[in-house]
Amino acid sequence: MLFGRTKSQLPTPEDALPGREQQPWRLGQHLVLKTPVQAEEVPEGMEVAVFGLGCFWGAEEIYWQVDGVWSTSVGYAGGITPHPTYEEVCSGRTGHTEAVRIVFDPKVVSFADLVKKFFEIHDPTQGMRQGNDVGTQYRSAIYFTTPEQEQTARDLTKVYGDELARRQLGDITTEIRPAEEAGYYFAEDAHQQYLAKNPFGYRCHANTGVRFPATA
Repeated sequence: MLFGRTKSQLPTPEDALPGREQQPWRLGQHLVLKTPVQAEEVPEGMEVAVFGLGCFWGAEEIYWQVDGVWSTSVGYAGGITPHPTYEEVCSGRTGHTEAVRIVFDPKVVSFADLVKKFFEIHDPTQGMRQGNDVGTQYRSAIYFTTPEQEQTARDLTKVYGDELARRQLGDITTEIRPAEEAGYYFAEDAHQQYLAKNPFGYRCHANTGVRFPATA
């Protein structure tokens, strides 16, 4: 229990940790893609997608292998505490979920394709957990950056949700919010491209085993 709460309950603003005004670490080049990790100003024609789908190490590894993805990073989104540390997020007192931020070329890979992969590589029905990983930091989330992304996210969530319902596999709990409202804070350098640095590191892919319907 944390101040009367469990790690599966989001903190109130009064309970949240204070954080800090600025990011206290510097990030350099993407170890795999050789592009900037902290790509705050993305190249012309590129889009940004932000997903929460459990432990961010494995999620980033999957997305940096997708054709059309220019850069990826891991960070903390959807919470209260500004510029939190990994330990603070793990405490359950920041309200963030572990997230992967993807900068991609929509002429090569569509946002819809990224969303379909999102649903296939985690279990969006588990609420505040993924497999044995329990806590608010593991909740499922799509943080959209354009109105078109929002519509696509909601449409595809319904399609996949209907498929899971048909198979009696539970209801989707994915949080869908504007990325600007959710915020995104880059994680520490040690967590960026973690599985490129530690090939035998931890991967959690607690997926449903259900492919996205081919007709969608």
